[in-house]
Amino acid sequence: MRNNVSRRDFVKGAAVAAAGVASSLASPRAAGANEKIRTGFIGVANRGGQLIKAALEHEVCEIVALCDVYKPIMEQRAEELGGQIDKYNDFRQMLERDDIDAVVIATPDHWHAIQTIMACDAGKDVYCEKPLTMTVVEGRRMVEAARRNKAVVQVGTHRRSSELYAELHEYIKAGNIGKVTVAHCYRLSNMWPDGIGKLESAAPPEDLDWDLWLGPRPERPYQENITPYKFRWWQRYSSQIGNWGVHYFDLIRWMVDEQAPASISAHGGQYAVGDDRTIPDTMEAIFEFDSGRLAVFGQYEASGHPMMPGEIDLRGTKGIVYATASGFEVIPERGGQFQSSDPRMEPLKRTDKGSNHNLTAQHMGNFFDCIKSRALPKADVEVGHRSTTFSHLGNIALATRSRIEWDAENERITNNDAANELLHYEYRKP
Repeated sequence: MRNNVSRRDFVKGAAVAAAGVASSLASPRAAGANEKIRTGFIGVANRGGQLIKAALEHEVCEIVALCDVYKPIMEQRAEELGGQIDKYNDFRQMLERDDIDAVVIATPDHWHAIQTIMACDAGKDVYCEKPLTMTVVEGRRMVEAARRNKAVVQVGTHRRSSELYAELHEYIKAGNIGKVTVAHCYRLSNMWPDGIGKLESAAPPEDLDWDLWLGPRPERPYQENITPYKFRWWQRYSSQIGNWGVHYFDLIRWMVDEQAPASISAHGGQYAVGDDRTIPDTMEAIFEFDSGRLAVFGQYEASGHPMMPGEIDLRGTKGIVYATASGFEVIPERGGQFQSSDPRMEPLKRTDKGSNHNLTAQHMGNFFDCIKSRALPKADVEVGHRSTTFSHLGNIALATRSRIEWDAENERITNNDAANELLHYEYRKP
C-alpha cells in the first residue's frame, strides 16, 4: 500500500498543502468521458446502503468492492448487487488496489479522517459522509491530503446540490430580505423517557470485528446501544450537533456567505432522558460573527414539537425565510416600535421544482462529474471542514462551559488554552 498511515503516524504532524483552494484539480487520474468509474464502498450499513442506491443511479459508476467490519451486512449488500463482488473486512486491503478509482466512505465518524487521508494518498478520489471529522485538526489534515494528491473529495452535506437552496442563496445575496442578523436551526426528536436505553456490556456479535470498529478510539467493551447507528449519542464516536447540526451550519454558511464564527458559547445537559448517552438531550449553541449576526443551534431530544416550518430560518431586516430542501417561504417584516408597519418587501414562496426528489443521488452525481472534469465538487473537503468545525466548537464550548473566541485562520482558540486541547485527541495505537 502506498504511504501506509498508522493511527500514530497520522497525529504526528500535518503535511504541507500543495494546492491551496484551487478551482480545479488537474490530475492524470481524470477518467475519459466514456470510462466507468470503478468504485469501492467502505461501510455499507444504513447510510452506506443508501449511498450505494444513489450511486447506482449513475451509469458511469461501477461498484467493484465492498468493505465492512460486520460480515452479515456486507454479504447482504453483495447479494443485492448480484453476488459477484469483492469483499473486504479491512479497508486497507481495498486501498491497495490500483484498479479502484474512487471510494465512498460511510463508516462511523471516528474513522472518516484516517480512511479519507489514506485513500487520497493511495490515489483515490473520495466521497465521505458527514460529519466529516471528530476534531478540527482531523479536518485540516484531510484538506491537506486532498490538495497534495489533487484528489476530488466530496463531503456528504448533500443539500449543497439543492437547486432550491441555490436559488435562495442568490435571492438573499441580492439583498431581498435585508441584512440577516439571526439564523436558527434545530434538531427536534422527543426521545424521553428511554432514549437509546441503558444496557450492560456484552460480547460483540461473532461476525463483528469490534476492535476494528473502535479503530483509533480507546478500547472498551461492546454494548448493543453503541452500534449500529447509536454511536451518534456517544461523545467518543459522534454527536448530534455533528450528525444533524453540520447540515444546517453548512446551509447557513452558504446562504449568508460566512466562513467561520468569531465566538461561540453553549449551554445544556442531560436533563430528562434516562439512557446511556454521553451527549446532552437538551442544548443550545450560539455562534457570533464579526460581520454582525448570530447563528443558533438547538438540540431538543426531550421535546419534539416543531418550532418552525423549516429546517433553518434566516431573519433579515426586511423579511424572514423559512427553508427546507423541498421549498422555502419568505415572509415580509413589518416595522416595530417607532417604525412604519407597512410590509418591507413582497412575500415569496417556492416549492420543489421536481429536481430535489433525491438530493443524495444528485450529490453523488456531482462527485462523479468532478472525477471526470477535475473541478472542485459542490461540497469540497474545505467547505465540509469549515462547516463541521462549527459542530466541534459548539461541543468544546459546552464541555468547557465557556465563551470561546475563534481564530479561523490559524484554527486556534485564543482565550482558553484548555479548550485548545480538545481540538484533537490521541489515537489508540495499532
